[in-house]
Amino acid sequence: MVAFGKKLKDRQIEEWQGYYINYKIMKKKVKQYACQIETGGYERRYVLKDFSRMLDNQIEKIVLFLLEQQGILSSRIAKLAFQQEMLQTEFDLPRIASLQAAYRDIGRDLLKLLFFVEINAIGLRKILKKFDKRLGYRFTDYYVKTRANHPYSQLQQVFKHVGLGAVVGAISRNLAELDDFQGSYLSIYDQPARPLQDPVVDAIRAAVDRLSHSTNFLTYLGQHALIIHEELPTPNDENVDDQRYHFMTLLLNLVNTFLYMVNTYIIVPTADDYSMSLGAAPTVCGIVIGAMAVAQIFSSVYFSAWSNKSYFKPLVFSSIVLFMGNVMYALAYDFDSLTVLLLGRVFCGLGSARAVNRRYISDCVPLKIRMQASAGFVSASALGMACGPAIAGLLQVRFKIYMITINQNTIPGWVMAVAWVFYLIWLSISFKEPGHLAKPDHVPENNTSLAESDTLENGATQPLLSSQAHQDDADEDQECDMSEERSENSHAPINSIGAAYKLLTPSVKVQLLIYFMLKYATETLLAESSVITSYYFNWTTSKVSIFLVCLGLTVLPVNVIVGSNISNMFEDRQILLASEIMVCLGIIASFHIIIPYTVTQYVVSGLVMFVSAEVLEGVNLSLLSRVMSSRLSRGTFNGGLLSTEAGTIARVIADATITLGGYVGERRLLNVTLLPSLLICILAIIATCLTYNSQY
Repeated sequence: MVAFGKKLKDRQIEEWQGYYINYKIMKKKVKQYACQIETGGYERRYVLKDFSRMLDNQIEKIVLFLLEQQGILSSRIAKLAFQQEMLQTEFDLPRIASLQAAYRDIGRDLLKLLFFVEINAIGLRKILKKFDKRLGYRFTDYYVKTRANHPYSQLQQVFKHVGLGAVVGAISRNLAELDDFQGSYLSIYDQPARPLQDPVVDAIRAAVDRLSHSTNFLTYLGQHALIIHEELPTPNDENVDDQRYHFMTLLLNLVNTFLYMVNTYIIVPTADDYSMSLGAAPTVCGIVIGAMAVAQIFSSVYFSAWSNKSYFKPLVFSSIVLFMGNVMYALAYDFDSLTVLLLGRVFCGLGSARAVNRRYISDCVPLKIRMQASAGFVSASALGMACGPAIAGLLQVRFKIYMITINQNTIPGWVMAVAWVFYLIWLSISFKEPGHLAKPDHVPENNTSLAESDTLENGATQPLLSSQAHQDDADEDQECDMSEERSENSHAPINSIGAAYKLLTPSVKVQLLIYFMLKYATETLLAESSVITSYYFNWTTSKVSIFLVCLGLTVLPVNVIVGSNISNMFEDRQILLASEIMVCLGIIASFHIIIPYTVTQYVVSGLVMFVSAEVLEGVNLSLLSRVMSSRLSRGTFNGGLLSTEAGTIARVIADATITLGGYVGERRLLNVTLLPSLLICILAIIATCLTYNSQY
């Protein structure tokens, strides 16, 4: 077991060790503050001032070294540029090759410098979290507000790699020019979309993006899956065991995700009609839709636990249960039983294997393609959400086969039952169970990397240092780290709600509240759409389906725009707050107050609310993955499960609200269901403002 401080030191570049953040000294200082405060020796103001000064000195040391190295690299590039100018008059292939090699050497040195910056940025975040947890102060909020937002901020030099972009650009441009030296007059600026041909430049761009949290479409989309990666980078991140990965198995997991989302939303346009055909009120559609989500609250837990031992068996079980649930849903019409209808939807929820799908990507997909797989997971969900209502809109039929009625209400069940049978056959033929599945209740002694990964967040729940005095520095540091781990059993996976709850800092709780809010708002909009539009506008099932399909089809374009542009122009926390405000405005605009309710008001307000919630979900989960303990990346109660549970509970409550709202009549249903969304949204905005500077 290796604690964070030891791990941080081990990953430092040896010749630069004197210029890194001195994590060990600051950790001891925090312990000293804690002891003195307990005895009344220090005042809060003194502690804040003293630790701020210490951090300022550490950051200045890092920044000055960074500027010095940047100047050295710039000087080397300038000398090479002079030699490159000489090639304009004479073509010399060996000299071109020599210059390319020299630029690549500079590129590799730049990679070392970026790695240096990244290690320090992580160390700074860790010590800020440690200080807040140990002393109970909101120091991060104070320090970020006073330092990061200052026009001469040295903190931004570390977190935003200010100035290194020019070095990256110079290396990229000159290497591209040497590659195209023969007869080409175009530069990288003329062809910004051309694929980079030099692996050194690719590696530099990836390091810069990781350091600054810059995103592209796939990265931003993949963040929706909340698959937490190891916090500390290593130069050998590409050396991942690929033997557990099987492309067809990954594809089967993505298809499972797609079919489940189709199964969820295929009934939305017709749920109110189906309820009325069985003698219930149209607002009972809330219970019909929500029954699946209720069961998913429980299925997510046991599927997550099951995936510690197997991926194949849970998916087989899921397919069988979903087949049975859809058959029951379809037969409820001929049985004239609302109970059978609800049981069918409960069975469908019990077959939710999204936890398994997510865990396979997290545990078995190689790091180099994990983000693409995560994006595929989110895309499959979005596509299923759009296809479900579309299929329902197309299935406008009515006939009988023997005693079985096939109509627009029952055919979604039959279609999905057949789909799950075909999926089960494909699963049985093509699925490959990954080897080396980790046991959930212990960590193998020889699995060093796994044990290391678990100690990343020790400071979030443990004392900073043990009282090992009068030893040499190395022994003391190691002994303290080991003491921390033993005291909290930090190497164990998170397999209980209590252990997971201890890792939920205020920042994490706020992000989970935001996720709850956005899922509550969108579920209310989608689930009651058929009832609201039927009452106000007399829309048919086809029109409701078209509206829902249009909403679902906005998911990918919105993520393209935000992931490729907006997220690189603004900080995540800025986009987060702006998106919450837009969701709030969309909710307010949806209320029916005095003036006649129009299609334009409903569609525009619904679109604003839904699109803003989609933007919010991406940045919300991006921030959540950064502020959440990386210990929550494994075990039954992992970060993905917690976010899924928060979203599922929100859907359940929203669906229940729709049904309860039916008791006040359809005329008041819209306002009654929107009011809780508005209140929760306002609460989320207030909570975001209170923790704004800790979301960093």
